[in-house]
Amino acid sequence: MQKEISIKDLQLNPFKLIGEEWMLIAAGDEQKHNMMTASWGGLGVLWEKNVATVYIRPTRYTVGFVEKQEYFSLNFFGKNKAPHKIGGSRSGRDIDKANAANLTPVFDSGAVYYQEAELVLVCRKLYHSAFDNKNFVDAQTENFYDNDYHKIFIGEIVKVLKQ
Repeated sequence: MQKEISIKDLQLNPFKLIGEEWMLIAAGDEQKHNMMTASWGGLGVLWEKNVATVYIRPTRYTVGFVEKQEYFSLNFFGKNKAPHKIGGSRSGRDIDKANAANLTPVFDSGAVYYQEAELVLVCRKLYHSAFDNKNFVDAQTENFYDNDYHKIFIGEIVKVLKQ
C-alpha cells in the first residue's frame, strides 16, 4: 500500500523513470476507467505549479477518459514491466485491462490509480491541446506520425504516493 509523501521528498531521474521504466496513465471513475502504457512525458514546474506532461494519441481509448475527467494518474512499477504488457498491447475497448494485468484500482480524490504501483502521481488537469504539424521545427519529428498527432495534457501533481 502506498503512503502519501511530499513532492519535495522525491528523488528520481525522470528520464529513467519515464523513458526506460515507463508508466501507466490512468483515468476514469468507479463505473468505467482505463489505463495505457506510456514512455513519453515530462515532469517539471509550470505556472508556479509542479506538473506532469503526458502525450496520448487520439486513437487511444484512454484519451477519452483523460479528456472527460478532472484527474489522471501516472503509475510507476519500477523494473516490473508486467503491467505494461497489457497496458500497451490490448485495448480497454475489448477487455478490463486492470483486471487482465492483475492490478487493483484505487479510487481517491477523483482519480483512479493502482495499489501495486511503486510510485503514483495524481494530477489535476490544467491544460490540453494537440500537436500541430505546422509547428514542427525538426522535419524528422514528423516521422513519428501518420496524421495521428499526440494530444498533450498538463496536470498539476496534487498527490504523490510511494510504496
